[in-house]
Amino acid sequence: MKVSGFTFVRNALTLDFPIVEAITSVLPICDEFVVAAGDSNDGTTDVIRRIGDQRIRLIETVWDPSYFIRGAIYAQQTNLALAECSGDWCFYLQADEVVHEADLPIIRRCMEANLRQEEVEGLLFRYLHFWGDYRHYHRAHCWYDKEIRVIRNGLGIQSWHDAQGFRRNSEKLRAVDSKTAVYHYGYVRHPMTMSKKQHIMDAVYRVAGRDTEHSPAEDIPFDYYPLDHLPIFKGTHPQVMQARIAQKNWDAADYRGSGHPKQHKHNRPSQRLLSFVENRILGGKKLWDNKNYIELR
Repeated sequence: MKVSGFTFVRNALTLDFPIVEAITSVLPICDEFVVAAGDSNDGTTDVIRRIGDQRIRLIETVWDPSYFIRGAIYAQQTNLALAECSGDWCFYLQADEVVHEADLPIIRRCMEANLRQEEVEGLLFRYLHFWGDYRHYHRAHCWYDKEIRVIRNGLGIQSWHDAQGFRRNSEKLRAVDSKTAVYHYGYVRHPMTMSKKQHIMDAVYRVAGRDTEHSPAEDIPFDYYPLDHLPIFKGTHPQVMQARIAQKNWDAADYRGSGHPKQHKHNRPSQRLLSFVENRILGGKKLWDNKNYIELR
């Protein structure tokens, strides 16, 4: 069994993406790792080269602004990397997603157990969406609980829409639960850096034919809003993240009321009510959940 890892990245240093941690977190179970390295201007590509592992293969790409609609550039770059993968399974992580070292043997066994099960097209991972710092995470209705991050190669599977998931001929993939997690750090940054990242995300998510929603100025700190209603993470973070966590130099509470003018979706009363019902009454079961996959039992 051969396993290919793959990802895409651009300007990870400027925007504080843990790209090195993402790659090295799964490298132990990968036979190769393909990186679509975008046209960065901050030395990101050189940092990846300095990981110094011969299994890592860089494909230098240019981000075409014509794909800056609804996040399509993310899927386009993902597919460039996927096309270069030669493994039986392809393990995808985005530049802000990391896997815990304790889960690697479990993931490997899951790949082996399903290698000959042709009805299984992918493996699902539970998501821990950290918000504001490394202690708080989301279980809100509007945040996805699971997503496919390992796909079977050779079936014509492609990254879908803004690269959250995958499809085959526009059809949802059939997947089994790996019983492991992806640690998502997309919203764990200094508020000034988070504002810069949000500004760029708004640009690549623009909608054709109309203006985007108001985007905060890059020089105004991102306001994460109160964190006290979010659950506290009681587990351990991946070992590759420990140095980054130790270097954290901000407290989200210090930037309350200073920046982001738009209320976050998860703080809206309707979302708070739905989240309460799902987590406290239904034991975590989602109501009206539009899953991006078909889960095989």
